[in-house]
Amino acid sequence: MKKTFPAEFADLLTPKGRRILEGRDRELTGALLDPERRFVALQGVIDPARAVACRDALDAALRDTLVPMEDPIPHDSISGMTMNYMELLPKTVRVRTALLENRRSRSYRAAEAVGLTDMMRSDTFAAFAAVVTGRTLRRKWGIQVLCYGPGDYSGPHNDHHPEEPEARDGYVDMHVSLTLPGVDHQYLVYAKDGHFSELTKVSTVGGVTVYRLPFWHYTTPVVAKPGQEEGA
Repeated sequence: MKKTFPAEFADLLTPKGRRILEGRDRELTGALLDPERRFVALQGVIDPARAVACRDALDAALRDTLVPMEDPIPHDSISGMTMNYMELLPKTVRVRTALLENRRSRSYRAAEAVGLTDMMRSDTFAAFAAVVTGRTLRRKWGIQVLCYGPGDYSGPHNDHHPEEPEARDGYVDMHVSLTLPGVDHQYLVYAKDGHFSELTKVSTVGGVTVYRLPFWHYTTPVVAKPGQEEGA
């Protein structure tokens, strides 16, 4: 199978994306050093034609290797309440995923075959995140594929990991969105000034989002275009 993804993330970038990577974009260099700013959504940084090619290769290679990850609302979340207005909701989610850590797994081999693992481990992938966050990042990081279908979502959560020494003081997460044509929309909702008041579209082809975690956020269910559920 041809490696559609380049070995370096830089080779996917548009001139705008290159300016960010090289630290020449004044607005975005160190953007997440601002203590009030936790999230950046970027468009026009990945070449559209290359993004489509990578999306289609990824879908063909990994669609049948992903595993379900589903945590529904606990069945006693209502019946177990004993006081008014004291609802407690743990993180809920429905999505398919591949944690690309086990080199012997089907998903890892498929991702490696199309070049995804090399690109996500590349120096320029890490450097792009480091430029936007304004921080030096550790050289070993986790990589993952998430596949949302119609109705799939991730409920309110904050991604705080106080029991993990490397993450308890915060960490950086960077996503590249590669959305199939059958999707109408999906949004990320995140908190500002204590309220879920901020919303940005994440059903993009080549959009890049950079997070300085932890902070409260959730992703809305994927909505398919009418009659195109199979391609969403």
